[in-house]
Amino acid sequence: MSLKLNMQEIKRLNNAAVRAMEQTVDALQTEIRTAQVMPYDNGDMQNNDTFTETSVHDHDIESRLITGSVQARRLYNHPEYNFQTVNNPNAGGKWLEPWINGEKKDFAQTTFNALYKKEVERGDA
Repeated sequence: MSLKLNMQEIKRLNNAAVRAMEQTVDALQTEIRTAQVMPYDNGDMQNNDTFTETSVHDHDIESRLITGSVQARRLYNHPEYNFQTVNNPNAGGKWLEPWINGEKKDFAQTTFNALYKKEVERGDA
């Protein structure tokens, strides 16, 4: 018995996975912004200091949602703070929890599955 791998097809599927991961983390960022859960004063932390990044290492694809402002960690880890809610009515600490362990925890997987299927069906590398 012999097995011949179609390396071109494997590459196409891998490229589709990378594109789907990029789109998934972008969708997560949009979802968080739309949910208005991040602390928001002048909008820098949410609109300018939060960005996405996708990297490929060997066979691993890693996508990250990064908030680079210096106050992000302090604000995130202190939900007891009295956050102003004028600009984002749902603002508070631990703003990612619904997508990590809460009611939206399946968002990333469900979104990736749909986007990957779409990318594979597109058919281009």
